[in-house]
Amino acid sequence: MSDETFELPHNSPVLPAQLDVTQEIQFNCHKGISCFNECCKQSDITLTPYDIIRMKQHLGMTSSEFLQKYTLPFKMDHQGVPGVKLKTREDSSVCQFLGSQEEGCTIYEHRPTACRYYPLGVLTMKKADEPEDKTQYCLIEEDHCMGHKEDRRLTIADYRKEQKVLDYDQYNREYYQLIVKKRTAGPAIGQIPEMSLQLFFMACFDIDRFRKFFASESFHKNYIIPESQKQTLMENDEALLKFGFQLLRQVLFGEKTIEMVENAVEKRIEERKEVIELRKKLELEKWRKEQEAAQREVTDDDH
Repeated sequence: MSDETFELPHNSPVLPAQLDVTQEIQFNCHKGISCFNECCKQSDITLTPYDIIRMKQHLGMTSSEFLQKYTLPFKMDHQGVPGVKLKTREDSSVCQFLGSQEEGCTIYEHRPTACRYYPLGVLTMKKADEPEDKTQYCLIEEDHCMGHKEDRRLTIADYRKEQKVLDYDQYNREYYQLIVKKRTAGPAIGQIPEMSLQLFFMACFDIDRFRKFFASESFHKNYIIPESQKQTLMENDEALLKFGFQLLRQVLFGEKTIEMVENAVEKRIEERKEVIELRKKLELEKWRKEQEAAQREVTDDDH
C-alpha cells in the first residue's frame, strides 16, 4: 500500500482510526451476551492459508477436500490473484460451523483469523518511502454487536494473546507480505502468467496438492533441496507453507530464495520450445489430414 489516504463508505462499520498494540479497546464476547452467535449468522470470512491448514487438520480432511466442501474462490484484484472465502449455508449468510445457541462455534479452537480478531481488522501496509511493511489495527463496530457496551477494557496486545492469534500471525504475516509486495510492485512485475496464479493458489491454499507437486521429479529437476529438509516438508504442513511463500517470492518477484539446479531455467525454456514445436507439428499434421479428407469428399461427390 502506498502512502495514500482513502475514504471509507459512509455506512462502513470500520472506524477509520489506525490503532497499535498499546492502545485499549472496550469489548467482551461471552455466551451470556444478548448478541451471542449473531456475527456467525452474518458471515463473510476471507481465509488465510494457515486458517485452512488448522481447519483441515482438525476435520481430518485433505486441503483439496476442505476447499471443495467449505470454501468459495474469488479474485482479490484485477489480475486475478486468487483468494478463498468460507462458504456459508445454502441460501443464507450463516456460517457452516455454527452449532446450537448454547454451543456456538463448533470449531472454536481452530476458528479462522478473522473470527479471532473480531472486532478488530488487521491492516498490513507499506509506505512508499519505508523499507518494511507495518501492521496496524482498526475497530469494527456493527449494530448487532453488543460486545462494545461491555464493561471491560484491555490493550490490543492483551486481546491478541487472549484470542491466541500469535501463532496465526506468525504464518499470516508472510502471506500478507506477499499480497502487499504484489500490490506495491504494480507494473514492475507486469501481468502474472496463468501458471503462476495456479501455483499461488496451490502453494497458499491447497497444501496437500502442493506437496505432490513438491515431491514430483519435475520440481527437483529445477530446485536443489537438502535431503534433511525434504523429509520435513513432506511431513509438516506449516513448514511446507513457509517454503511455498519462499517459492512464490522467487517465481513472482525474482528473489533468490531457493537454490536452483545449474542452467535449470535455460533447460526449461528449451523444453518448452520443444513442446511448442511438437504441438505445432501435430496441429499442422492434423490440418493436412483434414484437408486431404475434405478433398477426397469433393472428389467422391464429383464422381
